[in-house]
Amino acid sequence: ASSRKFFHFFFSIESVDYGPVFVQEPDDMIFPTDSEEKKVSLNCQARGNPTPTYRWLRNGTEIDIESDYRFSLIEGSLIISNPSEMKDSGQYQCLTTNTFGSILSREAVLQFAYLGNFSGRTRSAVSVREGQGVVLMCSPPLHSPEIIYSWVFNEFPSFVAEDSRRFISQETGNLYISKVQTSDVGSYICLVKNTVTNARVLSPPTPLTLRNDGVMGEYEPKIEVHFPYTVTAARGTTVKMECFALGNPVPTISWRKVNGHNPSKARLRKSQAVLEIPNVQLEDSGMYECKAENSRGRNVFRGQLQVYTYPHWVEKLNDTQLDSGDQLRWECKATGKPRPTYRWLKNGAPLWPQNRIEMINGVLMIQSVNVSDAGMYQCLAENKYGTIYASAELKILASPPTFPLNQMKKTIIVTKGQEVVIECKPQASPKPTITWKKGDKVLRESKRITILPHGSLRILNASKSDEGRYLCQGVNVFGSAEIIASLSVKEPTRIELTPKKIELTVGESIVLSCKALHDSTMDVTFYWTLNGQPIDFEKEGGHFESIKAQASSADLMIRNILLMHAGRYGCRVQTAADTVSDETELLVRGPPGPPGVVIVEEITDTTATLSWSPGADNHSPISLYNLQARSPFSLGWQTVKTVPDLISGDMESAMAVELNPWVEYEFRVVATNKIGTGDPSVPSRVIRTNEAVPKTPPANVSGRSGRRHELVIAWEPVSEEFQSGEGFGYIVAFRPNGTRGWKEKMVTSSDASKFIYRDESVPPLTPFEVKVGVYNNKGDGPFSPIVVICSAEGEPTAAPVDVKATSLSVSEILVAWKHIKESLGRPQGFEVGYWKDMQQEEAAEKIKTEGNESSILLTGLEGNTLYHLTVRAYNAAGYGPPSTAVHAATKKSPPSQAPGNIMWIQDGSHVSLGWEPVRPLANESDVMGYKVLFRQEGQSNSQVIETQKTSAVVLLPDVGVYIIEVCAVSEGGDGTASPQIRVPSFSGKVALISESVVIIAMLINSVIPYQK
Repeated sequence: ASSRKFFHFFFSIESVDYGPVFVQEPDDMIFPTDSEEKKVSLNCQARGNPTPTYRWLRNGTEIDIESDYRFSLIEGSLIISNPSEMKDSGQYQCLTTNTFGSILSREAVLQFAYLGNFSGRTRSAVSVREGQGVVLMCSPPLHSPEIIYSWVFNEFPSFVAEDSRRFISQETGNLYISKVQTSDVGSYICLVKNTVTNARVLSPPTPLTLRNDGVMGEYEPKIEVHFPYTVTAARGTTVKMECFALGNPVPTISWRKVNGHNPSKARLRKSQAVLEIPNVQLEDSGMYECKAENSRGRNVFRGQLQVYTYPHWVEKLNDTQLDSGDQLRWECKATGKPRPTYRWLKNGAPLWPQNRIEMINGVLMIQSVNVSDAGMYQCLAENKYGTIYASAELKILASPPTFPLNQMKKTIIVTKGQEVVIECKPQASPKPTITWKKGDKVLRESKRITILPHGSLRILNASKSDEGRYLCQGVNVFGSAEIIASLSVKEPTRIELTPKKIELTVGESIVLSCKALHDSTMDVTFYWTLNGQPIDFEKEGGHFESIKAQASSADLMIRNILLMHAGRYGCRVQTAADTVSDETELLVRGPPGPPGVVIVEEITDTTATLSWSPGADNHSPISLYNLQARSPFSLGWQTVKTVPDLISGDMESAMAVELNPWVEYEFRVVATNKIGTGDPSVPSRVIRTNEAVPKTPPANVSGRSGRRHELVIAWEPVSEEFQSGEGFGYIVAFRPNGTRGWKEKMVTSSDASKFIYRDESVPPLTPFEVKVGVYNNKGDGPFSPIVVICSAEGEPTAAPVDVKATSLSVSEILVAWKHIKESLGRPQGFEVGYWKDMQQEEAAEKIKTEGNESSILLTGLEGNTLYHLTVRAYNAAGYGPPSTAVHAATKKSPPSQAPGNIMWIQDGSHVSLGWEPVRPLANESDVMGYKVLFRQEGQSNSQVIETQKTSAVVLLPDVGVYIIEVCAVSEGGDGTASPQIRVPSFSGKVALISESVVIIAMLINSVIPYQK
């Protein structure tokens, strides 16, 4: 397989220089005269290469920034320090310039916000009759921009509330009262607020009084304040039109749009004196009528609402590059109401029609452009409400032909039969004339060799005869330039990829071999692809390996192949002249893919009919399907029994059987072929089998201990998995042995595991036949097998007798008792309660025995303390009565003093010991004698000699070192032991040792000193 290659060689230069383009233009600004900032910043920023410079115009005249210290430029922005309305208010424009020309920004209006004070002159009182209408004039002070009017009645902050009788016009500021009442008499003050600075000022008060020459009679409405005859508003703004009338009775105001309906979004405010239209649109234009009406007559005012729109661009200019002598045609289009007119600027100055320049309705045409026409142009679209600017750059090209240096000499290698295009595109203006040469001869065109309209050379079906040196020359009035290209024609490359079609099983391996036949003068490079994409050998987990066998061949090893590795494998061979490729198809057999979604077609109490769509067989037919289910009670997914028992690979439905009723199941299907078992399908939706009568009775029905006259029946609750429906419970049936009728009791809790039947007439240990059944809303299920259970024998009834407490030591008391055997209430054990003499019985500590024990040793008690003790029997039914309390006192503590000044004399294996007697303290037990404890070093068990004297003889039977201790013996136990002494045992020695560390040793032949 081979592919044709199409060669293009480009020679061009792209300029990166351009004229200024606005990034930010100045915006209208209102500056409060009382601002703490004390400076105004009008922003302007443009990009361009070279970097633009900036100038500013005020009211069309350039500002001399150098001559006034108050002006400064930061980048392009104009900063005015200490601005004043007299010097600085007006329209500002930013003019930005670089070597390509200048552009002018939109106009930004600088206004000053202020609010003057009312004249301090006292205002005359206004006197009217009751029932007459009146207008109180505000006469606001000088201000900029808009202000908001309100009126204060008598004193601040008691404001006049507007209603159908009283109205404050936000156009005139006056207060209108259509019909004066006595409650209106008082002093009125006009309060104005600047909308920008929030400054407020109050007018002098205007007194309103009532004349005493009678009451004004009724009269027809007189419209005193109304909107203009022509209202103009920008589209999208909110329009407010006022209308208020004087009259007696108080007139009612209504509105309508003449020849149409009021806009649905229109709202009436201030007792209908104001018609408000938010987000006004062109269709809201028209004649509006305000009508004032009372019982004496009516009055009407009409005015026109005109909605205008600012100019908006529909088509802007684009930067244009023309050769000298070409014609320029630019068109800009804008919409607006009124329809916009157009003006043109060149480099910020007005452009006028001339010999070559024509301007008609937004179209600019310049005939035969030259270098003097280059620059920045702006189209202005304007109506009475605004002006918008569009800018573009015109570049005039006038240059000799040039080529990039890296294209001046080029070597082109192709193979026989290919089409070759050698591009020759010098940058020049005007467009150059192109000529081609091969060697030194001008190239002649033929059917096979042609010069294309843009100057490039095309050679069809290239052959060896086309080899050589080609020269392209471009010429215009400003000069000439040329490039050289060497063309070399080689034999085409051919490749062979084997094997051609392969079928493999998952896990197998394969080697693909790619051989190239190519021109011996060219190197080849091999590339491998899978389904058209390059194989990434690093990311494929070791499955792919590229092996370069020799210079003209390469192998692709695919190890342990996976299903995902199936597809079209391509070998691409690339030389300097051409690229050829070949493909082979690799088919991989594997376990089936997951079947399609499982659909539950029909459900009963124990079956579910399921269907599915087959998944991919991965080139090995599906032999069988396996149906699996999962419920809240199963350990994951389990295979379920089906009908048919074996689901063959051509089936797409089956029935799951032996399901449990009233259980939520999910189902999935797994497919198998001879390669293996595939992944499972997506689980079906969760479904619940239908309810049915329960079939599983409780297990392990047995008796439990209880109180006298009770029959306690216990069982293992039935799992929710086997309850088969709602309303599950138990039926407990029982009867005394040998009787016929069953007594049945309902247990409604599904979690219950015990039932207690109490009957005072039932003797203890009466045998009963017992069975426990199940039921739910669908009906009664089976009973468990009958078992025999005896009624409870009850708790013990007799208290232990002959209770005795004997003190054994400082911390131990032995308690013993006897129990009267009885036929009922047999004890399982006994409980001993004990408490100190100063405590209440409720605080008693308790210790239990099990079985037939008749004594217990209490340990861990306090020494020299009186304890009270009781004993009672217990079994599973409860406790019997306690015995009468007995008393015992623990012994005093053993002596804390250790035997002192121990001395010893050794004679062979006998050691004679002596010590000073121990004298106990007043709160310690008397000394009854002494213990001598001795053991061989390294052993743990000591031998003991008891004596009532303060001396003893110890026999040390074996050779070695012995450790000896002495302690006093008392009723309270053993006292503190003496310090240990170490005695060596071997024959022929006599030694004496004392605590004062004096050692006397007498031997026949030698002296052996020893000290502990």
